[in-house]
Amino acid sequence: MFTGIVEELGEVVAREDFRDFARLVIRGPLVTSDAGHGDSIAVNGVCLTVVEVLPDGAFSVDVIGETLHRTSLRIIGVGSRVNLERAAAVNSRLGGHIVQGHVDGTGHVVARTPAERWEVVRIALPTALARYVVEKGSITVDGVSLTVSGLGHDWFEVSLIPTTLETTTLGTVEVGAPVNLEVDVIAKYVERLLDARDGLIGE
Repeated sequence: MFTGIVEELGEVVAREDFRDFARLVIRGPLVTSDAGHGDSIAVNGVCLTVVEVLPDGAFSVDVIGETLHRTSLRIIGVGSRVNLERAAAVNSRLGGHIVQGHVDGTGHVVARTPAERWEVVRIALPTALARYVVEKGSITVDGVSLTVSGLGHDWFEVSLIPTTLETTTLGTVEVGAPVNLEVDVIAKYVERLLDARDGLIGE
């Protein structure tokens, strides 16, 4: 479980592709400071398991084919910057919202509109996810907990403050680039419960 509050901008320092998975080595001195084999670290919003903690503040992870297919990790390579967050501790503040690290799909950046010290980013919204997104609700973009500030039938907007622009990959992501999206899990549970109730009523 995560909160969507990025702790560190990491860098991919090695990638090895196999038949049905890829092994990434990522440098992140902060998130590896107390990490060990089997710990969870979110990489651009994808919950991954630490295989090995390496020297110089790096760690390795295996990314299976299913994850590569469903997320933007399929296109990252050596030199790519990534958002990193350690799993939340039960005694810590929930600064963002409940984030599972289970990416629901990918969108892509449609437009960036800069203001004096902040920026509005419009992102294409996959049809299958549109019903879970509401204005002023929460959404995770590349592992960053954000509030939906604008919404259309096939897009949503987020307003990025200076801190987000400076400390996450969203400050430099280009128009057309894919981003990982995770909708609010509470919305999915509510939908499931309502579907179950309606099924019982119909019997």
